[in-house]
Amino acid sequence: MTTTDSETDAPANGRERLLQASIGYFAENGIGDASLRQIAAGIGTSHRMLIYHFSSREGLLEAVVDELERGERDILEQMVIGDDRPTRVRSWEFWKHIVDVVDFYGPLYFELASHAMHSDDPTSPLRVPNVNMWVEALGSFWKQQGLKSRQSQVQARLSLAVARGLLHDFLLTRDRRSVDQAMALYDRLCFQEPHPVKKVDRLVGSWTQPRANL
Repeated sequence: MTTTDSETDAPANGRERLLQASIGYFAENGIGDASLRQIAAGIGTSHRMLIYHFSSREGLLEAVVDELERGERDILEQMVIGDDRPTRVRSWEFWKHIVDVVDFYGPLYFELASHAMHSDDPTSPLRVPNVNMWVEALGSFWKQQGLKSRQSQVQARLSLAVARGLLHDFLLTRDRRSVDQAMALYDRLCFQEPHPVKKVDRLVGSWTQPRANL
């Protein structure tokens, strides 16, 4: 049996190269019903090499999800948590980053999430493990704002839901100003004071608080 240069790569390097190529392929083509053989042909490798590194189509999809989400979580920790600037300034910059790159990973993420919703396995990457990963990361941010542990977890889950909902909105409407305005309002509702970045604060402006009809 002969081997190609790509097949003699060090296992970690070969796997990483194939993983990055797969992410690019899915981002451009979606998941659909593409088989491992079709994916392999699309990224210039063999069906056998994908099986060697990822075991199955499902294993490849799990690796793609983990790589995308782990990368964004790491950026969150760098931009929002590990920085000396005001926390609301950092969190807004992370939001801008996410919207700026959502065209690349957003459609793929939501398609993978749809697949996960139909899975009976709660441990599949985009179900409980994914939510827990982000709640833990965002929870660290809210703990910095003085919230107790349980409250920070609930606030983190709400923040995750707001962000993902607005990203979904943007991918459908392309209305950047409106989704930015909605996120700025979420910040105002959380902190009950103007945003330290004037440009962000102007997105909300003079907002009237709703009153319950008692």
